[in-house]
Amino acid sequence: MNWYLAVLKKYAVFSGRARRKEYWMFFLFNLIFAIVAAILDNVLGTAIEGGGYGVIYILYCLAVLLPGLAVAVRRLHDVGKSGWFLFIVLIPIIGAIWLLVLMCTDGNPGKNEYGANPKKA
Repeated sequence: MNWYLAVLKKYAVFSGRARRKEYWMFFLFNLIFAIVAAILDNVLGTAIEGGGYGVIYILYCLAVLLPGLAVAVRRLHDVGKSGWFLFIVLIPIIGAIWLLVLMCTDGNPGKNEYGANPKKA
């Protein structure tokens, strides 16, 4: 949970580097909270018919959009890639696989052009 809160504290910080653990823990808790928001929408009756999600889910997704993008860019910085590399996902099938591999790859040891190694800090 601390990793999730750490990402939220860096709400729109696109500079620097993020460890794999920081990115994937944020991803995990974000997924859990999104599922809970969708369930709440259905229980409270605020879900859009045929959609399975509603106001609570949409507001949650909008609230974590910027921190999610920021941690993804910082994760790419950790492997030595520009944040613009997120657009690789637009290439059908192969782009998503390539991005997944980059997100799972260990960061560059030592300092790179985006900052110091976050594992050492």
